[in-house]
Amino acid sequence: MRAYGFKSNGGPEVLEEIQVPVPRPGPGQVLIEVAYAGVNFAEVQHRRGEFGEPAGPGGYDVPGLEVSGTVAALGTGATQPAIGEQVAAYLPAFGGYAEFAVAGTDFVRPVGRLPLAHAAGVPCVYPTAYGVLTDAGRLHRGETVLIHAAAGGVGSAAARIARTLGAARVFGTVGSETKTQLAEELGYDALFVRDAFEDAVLEATEGRGADLVLDPVGGPVRQAGLRVLAPFGRVVAYGDLGRHADWTADVRELWKNNRTVAGYNIGDVARRSPATIGEHLSRALSALASGALASVPPAVVPAADLVEVHRRHEAGRSHGKTLLALAGHRAG
Repeated sequence: MRAYGFKSNGGPEVLEEIQVPVPRPGPGQVLIEVAYAGVNFAEVQHRRGEFGEPAGPGGYDVPGLEVSGTVAALGTGATQPAIGEQVAAYLPAFGGYAEFAVAGTDFVRPVGRLPLAHAAGVPCVYPTAYGVLTDAGRLHRGETVLIHAAAGGVGSAAARIARTLGAARVFGTVGSETKTQLAEELGYDALFVRDAFEDAVLEATEGRGADLVLDPVGGPVRQAGLRVLAPFGRVVAYGDLGRHADWTADVRELWKNNRTVAGYNIGDVARRSPATIGEHLSRALSALASGALASVPPAVVPAADLVEVHRRHEAGRSHGKTLLALAGHRAG
């Protein structure tokens, strides 16, 4: 089958079209004929080597954490979804940039009325957004949320989900002034430039600060997030886009100022509580299909454009969700 992978870690140029065997579904797994694959920053990290060296078939690793498509075969013990059913799936071990992929049934859900070209951007991004807001962030109705990397896939999903969960105000930060114009399109009350967000957030909240800060950036941004917390506020760390050195939070400062730091990692949740991912995925697909959660159309590009897509993601020049069209499906 056709796939896109890399044999050595490096820049976007290491990605190439390859031929690899069609995977076989193991016990409790399904084989999916992939229509579309979502592109996530974790796949940039995978390619760069932050998760280790390539060790897949033929020495290649195939990125891709989320796909949509049609169930082609069932492994031993798997009875649902049915062969021929259209589904979306989270792939914790990667493999989505290919014509076929395997996924555990815990991570596969029918798309219902949601088009496949929208569903492919759901299985990683939306469970993460629900997880940082509810499982780690403990969002309460009426609270103020601040979301870093606000124009990205998780950020833009979290902004809309936060509204449905009762958030009173949703602010975000972005890397450049030009992206602040996307606030209304992405569902924010306002967007601030990340390098100077502290004063802006405090001014917008009349000095009170944010109740919940979602931070995939790390470093100085994470430290500043602690300083803009309202009483009993929480910072949820769920990434390190800035590739900063680690830092230590002073526990005395936390308890003296009624602040909390929490963490969220979807890979760990997938290992230790896979049903949680499935529940969030079902919730998101249902809400998007019914219109209860506003759906922002993704950008769909040919899989052959993968190198340029990775280049834009790595440079921070993308916003919203980008999908790769696979298995003969056209971009649009």
